[in-house]
Amino acid sequence: MTLDDLISPIQGRLGVLERSGDQQVTITGLTDDSRTVEPGSLFVAVPGERVDGHDFVDRVLAAGAAALVVGRAVSAGPTPTVRVQDSRAALGMIGSRFYGDPSLSLRMIGVTGTNGKTTTTYVVKTMLEASRRQVGLIGTVAYLVGKESIPASHTTPGALELQKLFARMVEKRLDTVVMEVSSHALALDRTAGSEFDVAVFTNLTQDHLDFHVDMECYFQAKRKLFSELGQSGTRKERKRAIINLDDPWSRRMREACTVPVWTYGLGAQADLRAENVRLSAAGTTFTLRSPAGTCTIQSRLVGEHNVYNLLAAIGVVLHEGLTLDEVRAAVGAVSNVPGRFERVEAGQDFTVVVDYAHTEDALVRLLTAAQALRTGRIITVFGCGGDRDRTKRPKMGRAAVQYSDVVILTSDNPRTEDPAAILREVEVGVKEALADRGHVRYQMLADRRAAIEAAVREAKTDDMVLIAGKGHEDYQIVGTTKHHFDDREVAREMIGTLRS
Repeated sequence: MTLDDLISPIQGRLGVLERSGDQQVTITGLTDDSRTVEPGSLFVAVPGERVDGHDFVDRVLAAGAAALVVGRAVSAGPTPTVRVQDSRAALGMIGSRFYGDPSLSLRMIGVTGTNGKTTTTYVVKTMLEASRRQVGLIGTVAYLVGKESIPASHTTPGALELQKLFARMVEKRLDTVVMEVSSHALALDRTAGSEFDVAVFTNLTQDHLDFHVDMECYFQAKRKLFSELGQSGTRKERKRAIINLDDPWSRRMREACTVPVWTYGLGAQADLRAENVRLSAAGTTFTLRSPAGTCTIQSRLVGEHNVYNLLAAIGVVLHEGLTLDEVRAAVGAVSNVPGRFERVEAGQDFTVVVDYAHTEDALVRLLTAAQALRTGRIITVFGCGGDRDRTKRPKMGRAAVQYSDVVILTSDNPRTEDPAAILREVEVGVKEALADRGHVRYQMLADRRAAIEAAVREAKTDDMVLIAGKGHEDYQIVGTTKHHFDDREVAREMIGTLRS
């Protein structure tokens, strides 16, 4: 493939400002990482958070780069160069072209929102596979390509990695991909060049304000998935947005859409709604009313938040052609997602649950679900991540006290912050909430292993221990080092020690 083959068909979308040098040069590889440049590579210089690819042009030329795509003028001598308006956005589009536009060969389902993305994508995947669809998954827990499971580096991979994954899915003869689309990915144009068919909006609550600055910027990042849906004209007649009507941001998200919209929720105005909801420790039952008709849904997923996740997923699969009978049968095949209200069973007479809840809203949803199931006390273990949004820390402390009987504050991924300093910021909210909930006991143990041990030792018959924040993660980041740490393993170990 020549440089001209890559650039000319998408020149308008790339916003090409200038082309110089031999545009017929052969391109054998594509990268935005100067360390991986080889002879024949096209290097796309992208500005990053810490470094700017434009500063490494001399290095990539010395390594034998065949051509450059840049977002600002550089000194490249005779090396073929394409200057574009935005090299970050260009990266995904060029990557798509280089790998054969793989998203055009897949049904592309994107799920975005603060909470619920992982569960919704897993439910969609399970239900579509029950109808014999071949489905890949990209998200927080893992990237699944057929029977291959690839550890997830990000919720949504980088632009080139994403196109490579799509190409591999096409190669493996998958027909659908369901993926979590993070706000970071949208803001950083990682999904540029990806053609979505269905977009789901779960909710928008405070998170990632260390990156997005405020809720409006956060919303605008999410909005991008919906405003761009259907704009290319490709397969437009089969596109749809599915939006949580009960979320306060839903009206503005609907206004961003130019494709048909289905809404979902618990209110009478939603296109897909749940009525007669019954929650128990065994699962959830509700009456589904939808554009396809009415039926009873029974699921092993627990908590009202999972009613919303189920409605979103059902909306997707109905749009994708499943019948209500197929939906009802497929829901029964859905089991818990790793690290989402995941029970740890080791023969104890109390309940232990590990959950990924790491925002105020997610923690409230988790604790509300636990309240509905409780027969004893609720003992909550959680922390807040370092080098991340500090404003949510006291809010999470307040939420924990409002819905728990015992609270143990501990480290999450402290990263480069002082763990004790993080705990003190969470403690501010704890102390505020204690004014109305004076009976609640709390302690601070920065060592997460010690905190889980304390919770297990505190638990009595019928109590529920909730270990929140890390869910499926099998590591803890202290400083800049990633250590092995799995809440589920530690809880199981501590229960075993208690019983021995």
